[in-house]
Amino acid sequence: MSDSPTCDGPLPADELVMVREHPIDSALREERIPHIWCPGCGLGPATNCYTRAMEIVDIPREQQVVVSGIGCSGRVAGYVDIDSYHTTHGRAIPFATGIKLANPELLVTVFSGDGDLFTIGGNHIIHAARRNMDINVICNNNFIYGMTGGQMAATTPHEARSTTSPMGNFEYPFNLPYIMAALGATYVSRWTSLHVRQLTDAIVGAMNHPGFSFIEIISPCPSGYGKRNEFADGLSHMRYFREQTVVDHDADLAEAGIDFAAGKPVVVGNFVCEDKPSYHEVKERILAQQGIKRPRMPRFREAGA
Repeated sequence: MSDSPTCDGPLPADELVMVREHPIDSALREERIPHIWCPGCGLGPATNCYTRAMEIVDIPREQQVVVSGIGCSGRVAGYVDIDSYHTTHGRAIPFATGIKLANPELLVTVFSGDGDLFTIGGNHIIHAARRNMDINVICNNNFIYGMTGGQMAATTPHEARSTTSPMGNFEYPFNLPYIMAALGATYVSRWTSLHVRQLTDAIVGAMNHPGFSFIEIISPCPSGYGKRNEFADGLSHMRYFREQTVVDHDADLAEAGIDFAAGKPVVVGNFVCEDKPSYHEVKERILAQQGIKRPRMPRFREAGA
């Protein structure tokens, strides 16, 4: 008879192992835990992927900065133990742009939600992508304003219900990877909060990519979106991700829109990775041609500074 654990019942008390540390503990502000996110929310796995990527990438944590806007996703900036900015609604991108311009040596990541980035702050992300600013944007897309009342957003699927579309959304939603590729983002990726390994790798890739990087995380919101639509809890949404996602790195992004009600598969993958000079590289080249040398900022918290 095998001595290995089985699923027949709990282990005896003398065989239980108490785990007191988690691999990402050092990346979090423990005094802020427990978090405010609801059971089944996709922000837990998404934050786990981001913090693991922070550890993997070959850039000291002292040189990493995270910027968030308002909303459930915006709380990430308060939980991650690096220099962080929890900014005003829709303004995470201009804050991040200013930080990167002031000190190009920093790795600047925006972690925010679909409402903050594309409904309230849509104008800012358009121009950051057009300029190919060297920042990383992680968009947690849960299809709704989760924290402020469950209102419809620019990503709410067609005919889906919310507090401001109780009979169904009459509008057509944004297809985020398609938009970002069209705007000139040089790194575009989409995964769900179920695809934790692929998502972590994609975030590492974005951090190592020079230029504007965009990652969409399709994420459950049981309390806001799910209960009014076809997903009663986070588990049912995750089950949909497992059964209805298609990995296609060469997908036609024009056909990659989200439509849960129609049972349309969610297309995920690393769609765009283009080698194109970033805003900062172009700026430095032009200044050098004019004989202008901009003093370089010291590395953030450099030893002895």
